Amino acid sequence: MDIKIKGTGSAVPKLRVTNDDLSRLMDTSDEWIRTRTGIEARHLAVEETTTGLAVEAAGQALENAGLKPEELDIIIAASVTADKLLPNLSCEVQSALGASNAVAFDINAACSGFLFALNTARMYLAGGNYRNALVIGAETLSKIMDWTDRRTCVLFGDGAGAAVVTAEESSAEKGGIISMLQGSDGARGMVLNCNNRPVNNPFVKNDASLSYVFMNGQEVYKFAVKTVPEAIREVVEQSGFSMDEIDWFILHQANLRIIESVAKRLHQPMEKFPTNLQECGNISAASVPILLDSVNKRGMIKKGDKIVLAGFGAGLTWGATVLVW
Repeated sequence: MDIKIKGTGSAVPKLRVTNDDLSRLMDTSDEWIRTRTGIEARHLAVEETTTGLAVEAAGQALENAGLKPEELDIIIAASVTADKLLPNLSCEVQSALGASNAVAFDINAACSGFLFALNTARMYLAGGNYRNALVIGAETLSKIMDWTDRRTCVLFGDGAGAAVVTAEESSAEKGGIISMLQGSDGARGMVLNCNNRPVNNPFVKNDASLSYVFMNGQEVYKFAVKTVPEAIREVVEQSGFSMDEIDWFILHQANLRIIESVAKRLHQPMEKFPTNLQECGNISAASVPILLDSVNKRGMIKKGDKIVLAGFGAGLTWGATVLVW
């Protein structure tokens, strides 16, 4: 079977917040943020929710794929900022769409989440029991940021991206998802962390305040610039293609300097690395599918194009996929 992405969609909140807007709220500046990260603006939720953004992105992806919600067999949502602990995000999306025939569950792999979900969907579809999958990355990271910590809060935004993935009879030419790779390094996980609710029961009194994202930026940067090129080289080698044959590298949008470093280490031109972090910032699990939808809607991708998708982040986790459009 060929496992192919047949449709994409994305959604971001209405409120666009520039670096200059943030400089009026905290000790920072457009120059400080832009020169270190490449980020110029981000979208932050006011009335929007993780579920609402996910549903909007999913609806677009279904329309783009020409599929009805009831044709979905499985929904996998990747998020670290679902609106509820129970029910999970994917079940909320299932309910909102009316996808009554789909089994639904969530994945938490932070910024690698969409890649983990996509590769999980691929395995379900390749098994032959399912034919149509909806894969979502959705976040409202603004609710877990410490807005007094200028080193971290200025990096992140809110939004959702989605892809419809289908199983089709194999063709003579290579098509769909060709190879995939995933990895984790929990021993270094605390360089990017956020605590959940603490134990609080009749036998333990805990008045701990809310936890916010903590990031050791230097350690995350060193992890990314080393691990991402290695992962891409490995997954491209698995695919049987050469690096020069890859048309597009759709990377997690964490930092422009990281993306430039990856391009340099792979000896590939930056023209192959589209970006949207300038307008969106880092949206964790939603970054890769939002960017994929952007280049798809702009007509940048042609049938037969060879694409690398790669995500990396908290856990520490990383994932990469080679596919033929």
